[in-house]
Amino acid sequence: MGIGGQGMKMARTARKMDTSVGLLEAAKKVLRQGGYSKLSTRQVAAAAGVPLSQIHYHFGSKQGLVLALFEHLNAQLLDRQDAMFDDPKLTLSEKWDRACDYLDEDIASGYVRTLQELIAASWADARVAKVVRNAIMGWVTLITDMARDAEQQFGGLAKFTPEELGALVANAFVGAESLYLLGFEVKRVPVRQALRRVGDLIRLAERDLK
Repeated sequence: MGIGGQGMKMARTARKMDTSVGLLEAAKKVLRQGGYSKLSTRQVAAAAGVPLSQIHYHFGSKQGLVLALFEHLNAQLLDRQDAMFDDPKLTLSEKWDRACDYLDEDIASGYVRTLQELIAASWADARVAKVVRNAIMGWVTLITDMARDAEQQFGGLAKFTPEELGALVANAFVGAESLYLLGFEVKRVPVRQALRRVGDLIRLAERDLK
């Protein structure tokens, strides 16, 4: 293939990527407005200003679009969380507080509902399970790395290993998401406030180090 042919191929690839990202951003907007249950390929195509056939061309089906959207959202949120954890200006307790703030944002954006519905779907669908498992492992890895930093800062984690603490914290947040969506806070169970109290405990430990 000549230089001209390569240039045309690169241009087509770039246009395809632009359309794909545009559809994902449109899907994110529709998701935020109406929730996962009301997400339709027709609405997404209309929001993106492209024919419905483009969704089938890029993603194959509604499930393909939803999984791609989830991976797209998850990558953005992992980048956000990673940048926050790497901020040397923030104490560990401040990072925990910020993580709780992010949970509130992710509930409002529709990400949490999408994650929980995909978790339920993954029990009977290996393709969905693989995507969800990889996504959650990204969070577990971030939390475990933060636990290693805490281990150095505090001179240990009691009897926990960083891996065990990472698993425990991941369970706490994913479980809190599920309880919130089930309406436990309406029943006056302080799901998210309980998570925030952990930040207070970390602050006490930080104070003891001074």
